Amino acid sequence: MGYFVNYMEIILKYFKNLDPQIQSNLAKLYELYSEWNEKINVVSRKDIDNIYEKHVLHSLAIAKFTSFKPGTAVLDIGTGGGFPGIPLAIMFPETQFHLVDSIGKKIKVVQGVADALRLQNVKAEQARVEDSSRKYDFIVSRAVAPTDQLHGWTFKKFRKESINDIANGYILLKGGDLAEELQKFKNIVSEIELNQYFEEEFFETKKIIYMPANFKL
Repeated sequence: MGYFVNYMEIILKYFKNLDPQIQSNLAKLYELYSEWNEKINVVSRKDIDNIYEKHVLHSLAIAKFTSFKPGTAVLDIGTGGGFPGIPLAIMFPETQFHLVDSIGKKIKVVQGVADALRLQNVKAEQARVEDSSRKYDFIVSRAVAPTDQLHGWTFKKFRKESINDIANGYILLKGGDLAEELQKFKNIVSEIELNQYFEEEFFETKKIIYMPANFKL
């Protein structure tokens, strides 16, 4: 259990009193991604030892921003190796997560991790989101594409009824100066600085962009 102590410390710093099953599953991520990364490189090799800060905790910023209620459906578009979808699926076991990516080998890793953790609330799929007819409460992503491009791909993918404390919409993990990218949506989006949640230097320039689905440009 050595890796649990070393690598989980940063998670337990910000998420206290976690359910034991959630804590156990999060603790297994280092070993699982280390093993998979030897076969299929989905996390930068220099980032493996920082996976809890730069990938897991970064993903869980969304759990600081809002809690998904049971029955919520979330699409993680361009999930890569499973971020933010896998950590969020662990944190919210009664929420359904659909993790899609166009690259099959990445989805193989996501499925392998989900299977190892027995995550019944994860569907991993190699797909183009434009081809899906499913509807969701929220769409999440991490630095996948410009906001207007994501919106163009997915604006018809939302359920009409909201069951959560915030309206259905986009919750995007992004970084840097987004003024130009968000100009089109400037009266619609909320920017949440992640340094209000986490004190590590990595989060100084990181943000959540929240954009409700039911807006008119």
